[in-house]
Amino acid sequence: MSTSSADPTTGRSTPPSAAPSPGAAPGPGAPASRRSHPFARFVLIRLSVGLLLCLGITMLAFALTHAVPGDPVAANLGQRALGDPAAVAAFKEKNGLNDSLPSQYFTYLGNLLNGDLGTSQQTHRPVWDDLDQYVPASVELALVAIVLALALGVTMGVVAAVTRDRWPDQIIRVISLAGVSVPVFWLALVVFYVFFYQLGWFPAGGRLPPGAEPPGDITGLYTVDALLGGDFATFNDAASRLVLPASVLAAFNVGVLTRFTRAAVLEALGNDYVRAARAKGLPETTVIRRHVLRPALTSILTVAGLTFGGMLAGTVLVESVFSWPGLGQYAYRSALNLDLPSIMGVCLVVAVVYVVINLLVDLLYGVIDPRIRIS
Repeated sequence: MSTSSADPTTGRSTPPSAAPSPGAAPGPGAPASRRSHPFARFVLIRLSVGLLLCLGITMLAFALTHAVPGDPVAANLGQRALGDPAAVAAFKEKNGLNDSLPSQYFTYLGNLLNGDLGTSQQTHRPVWDDLDQYVPASVELALVAIVLALALGVTMGVVAAVTRDRWPDQIIRVISLAGVSVPVFWLALVVFYVFFYQLGWFPAGGRLPPGAEPPGDITGLYTVDALLGGDFATFNDAASRLVLPASVLAAFNVGVLTRFTRAAVLEALGNDYVRAARAKGLPETTVIRRHVLRPALTSILTVAGLTFGGMLAGTVLVESVFSWPGLGQYAYRSALNLDLPSIMGVCLVVAVVYVVINLLVDLLYGVIDPRIRIS
């Protein structure tokens, strides 16, 4: 309880000082810990939106997989077992197909919160174990492909922009157009025939030679695990088998990244600060690296993030040609067999990948452009 105090000079009582209200904003002298940082608040908002997106994707994928015409009982049991009513009833009871669609969905969500993605109807193993086997193979392939695509695409885009309308620009534009236009499955077949069958320069078919033991299961990426374990022979085998599928997967995206980089660099070259940097006598390489490429990286990062997500989710054709045991092959077989738990698991993995990649791209925006960190 607050009390009034007496003024020693006049003897009059003075009212108590007003205490700040609980909801009032902290003043200029408030500790930094009490103020909410805009960038941290932005990250929390994006994480919350990402979780809602994943929830919406599970709902949409669940509805679409059940709307596809087809009978999962017939796809998994076969015609002979389909004629046995006891087998059909047991299959439906085991997989919860007798319940209503909303009940099945909420049951799936409850199991998902407990880390249970269900049991695959084609492999009869937990979907989580299947994804743990197939996802690292696709991640390894996509990582090598995106590194190749970024190295070639960004370099070619910068050269094309700097030499605008001259012969290097014309050649690079033709190459990028060819990379975007060539069908991936046709290019995969040509590369497989020429470099494996005819020339024998690179092996193909699987992540390791037949009968070879995989390295220690640390990350699931054979090249990384082999290096961590000091097994350089296995590293050479795994790396050599990555060359052909990663090159084919990167070819299309090299063209896309080249065109976007060229446009972003051309836009940055027209700014006043670039002309001022050149007027100061800075070397052209310094101008390009510090004053042109850095502001252009925001657009390049956006395209690179979407490209990596597309590589990870859309490698079915490349994995089929090169017998790569990745997520694309698993998703294809799951769709053929109407394996609903596996299809849901693949959709959830792809959704999480896109959400995480978009969040990382947004964080990198703040690293590249300081204005974003304080906005």
